[in-house]
Amino acid sequence: MSVTNRQIRLAARPVGEVRPEDWQHSSAPVEEPGPGRFAGRTRVISVDPAMRGWLDDRPSYLPPVGIGEVMRAGSVVEVTASEHPDYRPGDHVVGTFGVQEHVVSDGRGAMKIDTSLAPASTYLGALGMPGMTAYFGLLDVGALQDGETVVVSGAAGAVGTVVGQIAKVKGCRVVGIAGGPQKCALLTDELGFDAAIDYRAEDVRKALRRHAPDGIDVYFDNVGGDILDAALTRLAMHARVVICGAISQYNNATPVKGPSNYLSLLVRRARMEGMVVFDYAERYPQAARDISAWIGAGLIKVKEHVVRGSVDDFPETLRMLFRGENVGKLVLELA
Repeated sequence: MSVTNRQIRLAARPVGEVRPEDWQHSSAPVEEPGPGRFAGRTRVISVDPAMRGWLDDRPSYLPPVGIGEVMRAGSVVEVTASEHPDYRPGDHVVGTFGVQEHVVSDGRGAMKIDTSLAPASTYLGALGMPGMTAYFGLLDVGALQDGETVVVSGAAGAVGTVVGQIAKVKGCRVVGIAGGPQKCALLTDELGFDAAIDYRAEDVRKALRRHAPDGIDVYFDNVGGDILDAALTRLAMHARVVICGAISQYNNATPVKGPSNYLSLLVRRARMEGMVVFDYAERYPQAARDISAWIGAGLIKVKEHVVRGSVDDFPETLRMLFRGENVGKLVLELA
């Protein structure tokens, strides 16, 4: 075992885009587990858009990462030593262990996983928080009904790819909004979306009129901003708008841009509701069973973007999200 634990800590609160100087690359001694605890080596780190919000000192569904603290992140670790009755060396465990090479945990909030059934990275993606978000956001908050028209923004991302495929499982027409011809081709040619809109090359509002002529029944929003505004103009009667994220706004140095077309909610008797996946924690096993079955049946294809490197590569890997470089779930796999 290495004698030091490489870590990424928050050095300063970003203003706008996260800069290299906002991070501290540090080392700490590797701890040994005491009674009721286990030690593990990090294998895969989840990289998520929500991380940007965790860096701001403002009210949210989680407290902000503190200055000087190890960056919060979900990860999969391999147990290396244990004095915990439920864990033994060789076990793989998923939890919020942070951006660091080594962890010591009492097991709270952690869960053993079987990497013979799926790669460790999938437990951070389709079988992790993104998959749970897609499942509960679409089926519970979106109250999806068979045969409806679903539009999802950020459709080539970790959540969007699963949202669209679950909607197809449910017999719906699915339109994805993504950036660039390669991502759009992925949605229609590989993942089974009925149509894809390239927001970089098309007028989104006109394209929605073409691809959803009878209106949008469920709009699953991951980006906010102008695309949310465009979708609001195309709502069907009694539509549901699921607010999952707003990646287009996270790096703003100015206030978040709100929707100017919100009165469409009134005209179409629609509703718009935010969702946080942690509210559904007790039902994660149900969602995992369903998603696993759909993957096994070939109804959902898992899309992952794996960056291989060290914890020191985390800051640049996070920046990839906001440049739109990832397809599917972005993870950092440690060598």
